[in-house]
Amino acid sequence: MADQKTVTFIITRQDDMNSAPYQEEFEVPYRPNLNVIAALMEIRRNPVNKKGEKTTPVVWEMNCLEEVCGACSMVINGKPRQSCSAIVDQLEQPIRLEPMKTFPVVRDLLIDRSRMFDSLKKVKAWIPIDGSYDLGPGPRMPERKRQWAYELSKCMTCGVCLEACPNVNSKSDFIGPAPLSQVRLFNAHPTGEMNKEERLEAIMGDGGLANCGNSQNCVQACPKGIPLTTSIAALNRDATIQSFKNFFGSDH
Repeated sequence: MADQKTVTFIITRQDDMNSAPYQEEFEVPYRPNLNVIAALMEIRRNPVNKKGEKTTPVVWEMNCLEEVCGACSMVINGKPRQSCSAIVDQLEQPIRLEPMKTFPVVRDLLIDRSRMFDSLKKVKAWIPIDGSYDLGPGPRMPERKRQWAYELSKCMTCGVCLEACPNVNSKSDFIGPAPLSQVRLFNAHPTGEMNKEERLEAIMGDGGLANCGNSQNCVQACPKGIPLTTSIAALNRDATIQSFKNFFGSDH
């Protein structure tokens, strides 16, 4: 790699949401520790393809550049991941960049992740509080619970787990692993637990837990190593208990 003067990228492009995708090749000057985002920025500065033809700058999304925001998700050499942490030295060339197919393509590598945010609304992935006055410090969580809950809180809504999941597609309403894991996170919170039944009801219907095929792809793909299938297994238990409560009735 050190002897090569350029890095070749084959980028799947799309002019708008209704256009057909096509591929375009680019060459970027090599430098040590070059990542995919830096290469895309170089292409944006000088939008000339490998044939020497002037073209439009490649469009993609980014923000933090340190694998925290989740915005720069794309498929790199066939694997969904964050492009900010994808180092050229560790990738096979030519490097192929594609948008994640689970989501509608807006343009080039830019996608619309509304599907994920709509799912978070569906499962009420927040803790409702009355913000009209100071509530003081919140309830304390046991340290053991706090530790595994913190791991779930690392989710950056990047969409990689949905792209890797075979059950998330245009023919399915499955909300995917990330929103399900957030249900477990907020149900574990002492205040969030007050809305536990409401969240469980949301994932017990169409597009919820029953649509998970337990392929385990999400755990392997998650850039934060979140135990997504562990959350899904725990939620299956909670949903089963909730279904018995619904059938037999509950004192609460």
